[in-house]
Amino acid sequence: FTCEESAILKGHIPGIHVKNLFLKDKKDRMALVVVPDEISLDLKALAPVIGLDRISFGSPDRLWKYLGVRPGSVCPFAAMNDKEGAVQVIMHAPVASAPIMSAHPMLNTMSLELAGPDVVRFLESVGHPPKIIDLSNLAARTAA
Repeated sequence: FTCEESAILKGHIPGIHVKNLFLKDKKDRMALVVVPDEISLDLKALAPVIGLDRISFGSPDRLWKYLGVRPGSVCPFAAMNDKEGAVQVIMHAPVASAPIMSAHPMLNTMSLELAGPDVVRFLESVGHPPKIIDLSNLAARTAA
């Protein structure tokens, strides 16, 4: 499911529902940005905050190569497939500290509900400690 498709079902699932943005910059540095699904980020303003320059969305081929997932199934857990450590995980601070967050388990037909701090610990255990940043000043709420 995409964020839009899942909106019909998410009312029955507790916690912060996340979307995951797979981004790259002009130097081919990559980031996976984890934010609540109801916000929209200004990518131009986001770039310097996360230490990248002129960012855009990564291609499906690049996504598969580094994270081993297809578009629509991107999630923080896919960082375990990045054996090269090429993708920096960025988590919006309220997601990282959420009592419950909901994300795909690398398959977009299911969702997992976990505590944000547990997801942070998982990412640390697979060699991808997330950079935790409050991105609220870059976010606009949407109706998702």
